[in-house]
Formats: sequence, structure tokens, C-alpha cells
Amino acid sequence: MKPVALVIMDGIGRGDGGPGDAVKLAKTPNLDKLLTEYPHTWLKAHGTAVGLPSDDDMGNSEVGHNALGCGQIYAQGAALVNDRIATGAIYQSETWHMLVDNAKAGKTLHFLGLLSDGNVHSNIAHLLALLTEAKKEGVERVRVHILLDGRDVPATSALIYVDQLEKHLASLGGDYKIASGGGRMKITMDRYEADWGMVELGWKTHVLGQGRQFATAAEAIETLRAETGAIDQDLPPFVIAANGEPVGRIENGDSVVLINFRGDRALEISKAFDYKDFDAFERPGYTGVVYAGMLQYDGDLHLPEHYLVAPPDIRHTLTELLVEHDINEYALSETQKYGHVTYFWNGNRSGKVSEKDETYVEIASDNVSFDQKPRMKADPITDKFVTAMASEKFQFLRCNFPNGDMVGHTGVLPAVIAAVEAVDEGLGQIMAAADKYGYTLCVTADHGNADQMYDKNKKTGALSPRTAHSLNPVPFVVYDKSVRLKDGAFGLANVAGTVAQLLGIQAPDCWEEGMLAE
Repeated sequence: MKPVALVIMDGIGRGDGGPGDAVKLAKTPNLDKLLTEYPHTWLKAHGTAVGLPSDDDMGNSEVGHNALGCGQIYAQGAALVNDRIATGAIYQSETWHMLVDNAKAGKTLHFLGLLSDGNVHSNIAHLLALLTEAKKEGVERVRVHILLDGRDVPATSALIYVDQLEKHLASLGGDYKIASGGGRMKITMDRYEADWGMVELGWKTHVLGQGRQFATAAEAIETLRAETGAIDQDLPPFVIAANGEPVGRIENGDSVVLINFRGDRALEISKAFDYKDFDAFERPGYTGVVYAGMLQYDGDLHLPEHYLVAPPDIRHTLTELLVEHDINEYALSETQKYGHVTYFWNGNRSGKVSEKDETYVEIASDNVSFDQKPRMKADPITDKFVTAMASEKFQFLRCNFPNGDMVGHTGVLPAVIAAVEAVDEGLGQIMAAADKYGYTLCVTADHGNADQMYDKNKKTGALSPRTAHSLNPVPFVVYDKSVRLKDGAFGLANVAGTVAQLLGIQAPDCWEEGMLAE
């Protein structure tokens, strides 16, 4: 059997060919060739196909890479939390009792996280349910620290969620208030340690109560939008104050819940709250809080120590299968998606299954707005991937080009077009390497994004920039005309079985079927 190389074009799906379809607008001769001359199908990459509650839920890179790497469909983040809230099991957990008992002993209960119903990192419905239960159980003082979305939901929708939250707080009565906030791409929600300054700024905002003061969250959002012209995800931080004093600093000994269920942008702020030997930035006067995550975001690091809902226990991954057969693997991306081709690919596992059989390579991402440098690290990713192919050391290689997703989230159409073209150039060089070195090349994506850069107003027909993922299918192509694919409806979880077929390995019975025709 020939070795297999898999290219994941992050955020590149099949759009409608309209004015917001950056994939169609871009010059992509290599992708066009694959989709016209070689065996291909379209994969479902959202909703129930990746373990989310419904097909109205957008896919994301984390659940997408889980499905790609394990060949199975596991109930994921939102679905897990929905179930535990619906059954009341979340309120029976030792962690919930610990948080509430501490608050009832005279401390404040704080909720921190992304305020939207995007269902990618969080869902406001979870927050409202936890607030209701806290009130029911007699918690007297609650503060909410809101991170504005505009990325997994419409770009300027924050006031809708703030209004929903304010009305709920008012209905509960008592000392329940919003205390601070800011855009998710400005404070708190960095990932992969790309910009600790974001997390430090969030710390200063939520914990120290430092920042520009406003009487209400709505006033803050309206004022900062008018002054900066920024969409929600990029709004500066703000502090809610009365008589010149913040209404809700996070004090030592308080109870704090991070309501996000997705792990990548929850790890750094969790380290800041949980780690005694934390040194990424100064935490003046901090001695500790009773901290919990909605989930445990990293099982191997046991981070955070306390959590409300256990994550899925993913077993029988593709990597485990390949290690059993002594197949050498290679995984590559830049920082922004490095964790996706390693940690998420391997079923939320930190570290390698086998030091002998796995090689991981990370290229440091630039700390700039991605619309300013839409090529990102496509060129060094291509170079290193081709070099790895040429080495003939590996029987299975995978890489992720983040451009379509990370630049897609900026909402800047010309930059997204350039990003897609950069990926296509890299793809062309990898196709040439597959010919030269004798690889079977597979090309796919984890979800859509660049393929839908505008939303249309249902009433007026007006177009507005879209920064969220799409619900569109993604390609799966085999760069080999001798291969035949089955007819049928497939999803991301069918890719692992297909890789096993190409390598001549028997897949576990628990996997979704491979797509190669017999």
C-alpha cells in the first residue's frame, strides 16, 4: 500500500457561488482540478454528524478534528451540557455544591464566559439555567463577566444577548448584576498561548476591575462601537461601576465558573485561576478562588481541577490504530491549529500515544490580525510537509492550513479570497510531491467558513459581513483516479475509516464506515 497524506483546508466548504463565497471567488486551479477530475464527495461537517445537538448547530474545528481523528461520533460540548442541565445532574455534582456552598458562606458567585447562543464555545441558555438554580439554592450575590461574540453569531448582535441576560437577572431579583466585559478577540479568550496579553487584559478587567467604566453593559457596547467602529469580537474591555467603584471584582475566595464548554480558548484563563505556580503574567494580590469550568478542558493536565460536566471519553482513535500497526505518523500546522491536528485529533489527549511512531511539528503563528497577513504560515507549512513526504519516513501524514477559518473569522472578504488562494498554492505543491514520492493524497476540511462571508437580511435582502462558520458541506477528494468512492451520505467521521482502507488496515467495528468502494 502507498503511504497516505491528508490535507485539511480549515474552514473551506462548498458555498452557493454568490458574492460572499470566497472559495468560489478565489483563483483555485488546484482545488478545481481535484473537484473536476478526481474521485470526490461532500461531507457533512456540522450538527449531528459531529455530535452536536441539532443540525442547526455549526460545526467547529475542535469537534471536527475529533470526528476526523477518531472515526466515531461522540456527544459533544453543548449536547453534554444540555443533557446534564435537563436532567438536573449538573446540580447534583460535587463541584456545583462546592461553588454554591462557598457563595452562601458569604462569598460572591461569578460566571465568566462567551455571551451568545452560537453553541460553539458556549450557550447563553446554560448561563440562564445556572443563574436560576443559584437563586433557587439561596445564593445572594452573583456577578456575570461577559465576553462578546460576533464571531459564531452575527457580528453586531451583542445587545440582543445583553438584553436577554439583563431581563433574566431582573426577574430573579436580588444582588445579581453584570460586572465586566469585552470582545472575545480582545480579552480573556486567547488560545494556544499565542497572545497571553489578551488573557492578562481580561484578568485586569474581571479580577482587578481595571478599565473604562460604564453604568451598564449596553451603554458600554453602544459607546465603544461608536468610537471604534469595531464589531463585537473586537470591542475593548469595560467595567460596570457605581459611584466610581466596580460593582463586581473577582475577590480572593470567591466562587468562579467559566461557562464555556469548548476547551481551546478556555485553557489559558483556567491556568491563570487554577495554577499556583502560574508565571505568564503578574497576578497582584491573588491567593486563589474556588474555580470550575463547565467541562474539564484538558484531561491529561487535569485542567481545571474542578468542572461541572465530564467531557466525552473518546477511545479507539485512528492514531491508536496506527500505533498498533507500527505506522509512523507526522502532524503539522501553525500555532492556531496545531492543537487540532494533535490534541483534538487524538481524542482530546495531550501528548503522544507513541513517542516512537509520532512526529509533531508546530510553526509559530504571527501575532497580527489575520486579515493583515492572510497567507499566515501557508508557505512554511507547505515546505515542511513536502520535506516530510520526501523523507519517506512516514506512512501517514496530516497537515492543517488554518487560513480559510482564521481569516474567514475577520469578515474581510478580499483577505479571505487571498487566504483561500494561498491554501490552493500550497495544495498544488503537495499534489506534485504526492506524484513524485508516491503518496495517496486526500484533501478535506473540518467545517465551512470562507464559503459564506455574507448573511442576507430575510426582510430587506441586504448583505452584512458574516464572521461565523457555515453549515455547508466540505469536500473529500482522493488524488488518485484509480480509486472509487461509494455513493451515500457521509460525514467527517467517515474519513478515518477511509484512511484505514487506503493503508490496508482493518478499522475497529465502532467506527463509521470507510468511503472506498470495494
